[in-house]
Amino acid sequence: MLNNRRISTNRWWHKKKNWIFFAIFLFLVFVRISKGSLYKDFYYFISKPFWPGQFQKEVILQSSEQESLIKLNLLKSDNKRLREILNLQESSNSNTISAAVISRKTGSWWRQITLNKGSKDGVEIGSCVIGPGGLLGRVSSTSFFTSSVILLTSPESKVGIWLDRIQMNGLLIGSGDSYPNLVLYSKDADIKVGDFVSSSPASTLLPPNIPIGIVKSIDKPLKAKKTAKILLLAKPQVIDWVQILKAKI
Repeated sequence: MLNNRRISTNRWWHKKKNWIFFAIFLFLVFVRISKGSLYKDFYYFISKPFWPGQFQKEVILQSSEQESLIKLNLLKSDNKRLREILNLQESSNSNTISAAVISRKTGSWWRQITLNKGSKDGVEIGSCVIGPGGLLGRVSSTSFFTSSVILLTSPESKVGIWLDRIQMNGLLIGSGDSYPNLVLYSKDADIKVGDFVSSSPASTLLPPNIPIGIVKSIDKPLKAKKTAKILLLAKPQVIDWVQILKAKI
């Protein structure tokens, strides 16, 4: 009689484990289908008590005013007629969303940050994100409460840039480390260490004249192009508040 009870008990526990494994399997399938949006929204709520304070937000927003001096010089040299002809993107202060950084992966190969603003706040995929110093990256995905930003340092990132001193467009490509690669499709480009880099007036992905960084080092020229390493002005590993620009096409 005792053995029968043990067998019955074992069978009961065995069936319960099957249901547990089946429930876990269904949960993983749901997470896969939703692309992790449920997990991000859950993280939104549990991390809320640890978000950066309002005082720090105000300090960072004040530092953003210093960027206006650089932007003003760039705007003076910008070709407004070209933007109007090509119908390129423009942005204004009325089209910005303030957001806090609630998670960051700035040291891994796939570099990104997570913000506490999502689709319910009007954040859209492709919007550019700036912090103190300049451009950080672009929104790659959104959930209802959060959004993920692919940083300029990620290998997934490719944006058009502008070198004001030599009046030349180029391409900034993330390399998986802290210094993305600048590519100029001219081996005779007169690029120098210290040259200032901003978003290109000819870009269809970003508003023009957003500060990005300076030339840190120059590689040996290849057959038809020059490459260089860029020191970014915005530091995602220490930034807690950002601005999301809702660009108009």
